[in-house]
Amino acid sequence: MSLPEIELGDIIVVERRQDVRIIANIAGRFMLSNRRDARGERRVFACRAVNLSSRAIALASPITAKLGDRVIAHIDHLGKLEGCVIRELERGFVMGISASPEEQDRLIDKIVWLDKHKNHEVPDKRGDGRMVPANPYSRMMLADGHQETCLVLDVSVSGAAISANTVPEMGTVVAIGSIVGRVVRHFEGGFAVQFLERQNPHVVEASVIRH
Repeated sequence: MSLPEIELGDIIVVERRQDVRIIANIAGRFMLSNRRDARGERRVFACRAVNLSSRAIALASPITAKLGDRVIAHIDHLGKLEGCVIRELERGFVMGISASPEEQDRLIDKIVWLDKHKNHEVPDKRGDGRMVPANPYSRMMLADGHQETCLVLDVSVSGAAISANTVPEMGTVVAIGSIVGRVVRHFEGGFAVQFLERQNPHVVEASVIRH
């Protein structure tokens, strides 16, 4: 998008657009430059963008990050974003976005579009309707007693999508909140848990989101 120019004698003033900021709940995934797996490859974690602008974005994540850490994030509808951690949060972090003025303008357009359409999502066509918890954090416990905070990406009466620092092997029995299930699938940034029993749709979210 070209920017309007106003000529004032020998001075050319380039009009800059105002930044926009919205509260959202948008799925994504990210990598930290200093987090690698046993093969030396960057680990991918799922996340949710909860506060975003063209200059910075707050991510709810299953792991913590330190000031200055390099981040590469892929956020639904926004695409690839790069930058550094500029603020640590109790359960996540804020990354500053490295972008040229033109890239910031394009990002503003996308954010404005998201703000208009974020409450008109496409219906889920999977077998069981899934919901995104308002509070996405829970506690995961393994059979050996290991516990850690995890990020609940979505939940239904039959299972949940989870992102955590520990990725259990296929078939592993885990407890998410107070519900027991089994790991049935791995995907980039997380894994799927199928509950051992179908849950009551009225209480499943409260049962999963426990600390």
